[in-house]
Amino acid sequence: MENTGPAFETDIGARVRLNRLEKGLTLDDLARQSGVSRAMISRIERGEASPTAQLLARLCSALGTTLSRFFAFQETTANPLSRQADQRRWQDPASGYIRRAVSPEGMPTPVDIVAVDFPPGARVVFDPHPPETEMTQHVWLFEGRLVMTSEGETHALAPGDCLFMTLGRGHSFSNPYPETARYAVILNRRTVKTR
Repeated sequence: MENTGPAFETDIGARVRLNRLEKGLTLDDLARQSGVSRAMISRIERGEASPTAQLLARLCSALGTTLSRFFAFQETTANPLSRQADQRRWQDPASGYIRRAVSPEGMPTPVDIVAVDFPPGARVVFDPHPPETEMTQHVWLFEGRLVMTSEGETHALAPGDCLFMTLGRGHSFSNPYPETARYAVILNRRTVKTR
């Protein structure tokens, strides 16, 4: 099942709006807290604009969620088996990277698994934000090479390497190589109180 077309973009917009309203935020409130313009948020909510990964991450942070939780569409029936053909896919319009939600949806676990195909020349930067709590993730590279920057340190990953990082502190993914990098992100949503 391909979930990267116009209908999925409308779903993304509807989820941004639903999350915003559940938090009791106006468009102006969300714009102020995320640093994304009110006009852009409005266009996203109407399905007229496709947000980049970086922009969507800023909105998620302001809404008190993560990309993984945002893409976990809770209205689906919980099933412990997630077949690849049914896993939700999303393509970042800026970098072209494809993100596939591997974990079965609706399961009572704090762990999410995401598969990513990161094309040659792509780069995505997630700005730091001050979270009330911290979540962690592992990036486990299967194919290709990847350059990761996290908390001011740069790491060159080769197949089989795994990098642990804390979300919210700012990080970047970069693929300056000629082959696609394929990796898994294992996100632990069990939060750790910040100091």
